Amino acid sequence: MPIVAVDDTDSRERGMCTTYVGARLAERLESAGGRVRRRLLVRLNPAVKHKTRGNAAVAVHVADLAVDTAFDLAAETVREFAAADDPRTSPGLVVADGDVTGDPFAPGSAPIGKGVPGDVAEFARRALRHRLGLDEALSLAEAYGYRHAAFGTGGETEATAVAGRGRIGALAAVGAPGAFDDWTAERISYRELDRCGTPREVDVESVFAAADAGYPTVWDTVDRETGAAVCVPNAPGPILHGIRGDDPAACREVAGAIESEPVERAATFLTNQGTDVHLAPGRIGDLRDGAGYEVAGRVASDPETKRGGHVHVDVAAREEGGETDAGSGAARLGCVAFAPTGRFRDRVRALRPGDRVTLCGEHEVREPGNGGADDGRAAGATSTLKLEKFAVRDLVRTEPAVPTCPDCGRSMSSAGRDQGYRCRDCGTAAPGKVAREVDRELEPGWYEVPPSARRHVAKPLVRGGFDAPVHPER
Repeated sequence: MPIVAVDDTDSRERGMCTTYVGARLAERLESAGGRVRRRLLVRLNPAVKHKTRGNAAVAVHVADLAVDTAFDLAAETVREFAAADDPRTSPGLVVADGDVTGDPFAPGSAPIGKGVPGDVAEFARRALRHRLGLDEALSLAEAYGYRHAAFGTGGETEATAVAGRGRIGALAAVGAPGAFDDWTAERISYRELDRCGTPREVDVESVFAAADAGYPTVWDTVDRETGAAVCVPNAPGPILHGIRGDDPAACREVAGAIESEPVERAATFLTNQGTDVHLAPGRIGDLRDGAGYEVAGRVASDPETKRGGHVHVDVAAREEGGETDAGSGAARLGCVAFAPTGRFRDRVRALRPGDRVTLCGEHEVREPGNGGADDGRAAGATSTLKLEKFAVRDLVRTEPAVPTCPDCGRSMSSAGRDQGYRCRDCGTAAPGKVAREVDRELEPGWYEVPPSARRHVAKPLVRGGFDAPVHPER
């Protein structure tokens, strides 16, 4: 069964969309006599600097068609639709032959990636957490006899290492069925191409009504707090709206209920969106730049709102055999909730030193003078985790307070250094400060950024499967 994969065909400034190229490709494969089994939308490492927009690759699984025929049709489609004149765009194509016949939404179905070679699947896993090179992708593709091609400003040839950086993502899309076992769906509706670049005509009330009807199976359609129709993009590409959820039929139903300008075509994709597959277990003090992590620690500073409305807080690493306190010399990690995360910042502001937390997000290292590092942390570098969600494991419920006189109810005064406290009126003494209960705005459990600030690959809390109570954002 041919697996036809493309990547890096869109442009931040000039529009187009890799999913649209994939949808048109699937139509041409079917017109040539192929039977399309699925359209796969694979999100890759969101921290890669040279990504176009959402860093997504697309693969089409097609039966009853020769690999060479599929390759020729794919090359023709990329040439016609890719934004190859953008110098940031570097389209690539990979065509493999493999067994990907299962159905991840059917109970008891075989895994869809049972025929994907193990090292190709591992390449796809690493593409979510590392910055991979074209040479490695080409070497692996050649080892398995996959056909591949490069397009755009660097020329168009098979097996050239000059252009076609998109072959990295395309090969990852080939390996994705063997790399991941949590899948979601997205129903994407496309507008007429001659409307691209003009304001989208979508009835927002119908979007909210459809979102309410589909929730929680269908999620991240709208942001109820801000009133934003999250499913309607702002970029100048051909997507009219994209509906994401846990069931393909439910996504199609919600999409069909939205009133809008004419839909030119629509396609349903199987995707790793909303799954957190970009996150790896990590340890504060030992995190790579440009990777997503889940780390544990204790809050080590009072949250501070800085210029631009970003909220910063430091978290101290856990020590072997226990946890640190806020004053220890353990490694620390700066964490930030950016202004676009909106009300999520209030959750971060509510943290206090000593709270025990688990944090998820992208790690960034910035070196003095050069703005970034590929790995490690040199002297003077800053290490920051860009927060996507966090879990409160344990809250500090008390704080030290000056004791109150049991006789008159007034606050006691210091009796001198290391001499405790004394009531000046009654003479009552106390050995030191007492623990006073603190009202907390947070409860144990998981908190997340709102839908309007969520990354494509980040898992919404409403999907479940978390190890503590959840406080979903809608």
